[in-house]
Amino acid sequence: MPATAWDPAQYLRFADERTRPLHELVARMPALPAAPVVLDLGCGPGNSTVVLRERWPDAHLTGVDNSADMLATARTDGEPRAAYLLADARTWDPAGAAPDAIVSNATLQWLNPDGADRADHLPLVARWAAALRPGGVLAFQVPGNFDAPSHTLLAGLRGSARWRDALGEGAERAGVHDSAEYLQTLLGADCTADVWETTYLTLLTGPDPVLQWVKGTALRPVLSRLTDPADREEFLAAYGALLREAYPAGEHGTVFPFRRVFAVAQRR
Repeated sequence: MPATAWDPAQYLRFADERTRPLHELVARMPALPAAPVVLDLGCGPGNSTVVLRERWPDAHLTGVDNSADMLATARTDGEPRAAYLLADARTWDPAGAAPDAIVSNATLQWLNPDGADRADHLPLVARWAAALRPGGVLAFQVPGNFDAPSHTLLAGLRGSARWRDALGEGAERAGVHDSAEYLQTLLGADCTADVWETTYLTLLTGPDPVLQWVKGTALRPVLSRLTDPADREEFLAAYGALLREAYPAGEHGTVFPFRRVFAVAQRR
């Protein structure tokens, strides 16, 4: 399977909506020491790193991502004073940085083992917690909408007779755990923990707004595999029609429910 290609410009079309949960996550984090060491794991194009710099202006801040394209945008349009590292967060060990805080904004859902048929990143959550200094904080948020039409319709289309051979019937590697599993994992990692959920009723505007949204995230693995432009356009037309039916435009725009799962844990 080809590696997923990320498009910073497409992702940032909804930068405000994608960053809003991070603002609320960071607001729930406890105070850190002066000039803390803060890691932004899965920093993408740097919009999350900007938020962390605003919260901790004197932090020793490092953004980590496995996409060179995303990091190139982060270095120029994100937080230029931060350090950036090209690495796979599934295997990179943050313990050497002795972090006071590890923050991950909408990344863990992609960090399941290759070939896994369900989410399986709880050991990674425990490893990140163990990498913290005593009193350090781990904070992350992930999407909780994998049973929403945006995802179930995509899975059904991928598994159809037309696309099965090219895209496969299996579940996408992206996936998350139940909120209670995150809570139990963090408590078992010798942390105090606060885990909660929020559903945003995001109002999207413009033509095919939900399709444009998922083109920046959930659709990336599909688009990376459809290298023939005609196949890509055919798939997008079929998927777009399904999304328009599932998320009809209203008088003020298209309402897109956006459920998120949050966790803030402090190592004892």
